[in-house]
Amino acid sequence: MYLHVGSSVLVPDAAVIGVFDLDNTTGSNITRKFLSDAEKAGRVVSVSDDLPKSFVVCGEGSEMNVYLSQLSSQTLFKRSETMRFDT
Repeated sequence: MYLHVGSSVLVPDAAVIGVFDLDNTTGSNITRKFLSDAEKAGRVVSVSDDLPKSFVVCGEGSEMNVYLSQLSSQTLFKRSETMRFDT
């Protein structure tokens, strides 16, 4: 199954490591450093031109990407839960 993170971007649900709210998590120096390092490495993908509300960390093998989404973390979480229990 796939998780729709915004616009026309789908990520495999098995690759999702975590879904995080930007307002609540960017107060932490560790999170800001993580996002900064991911951006420097070219691993940040903005899925919309709108102001992002959340970010999704995905990884498969040694590959890791961070998707900035205009959708709230609650919406993304509900989508992931719906996929898991409706199948």
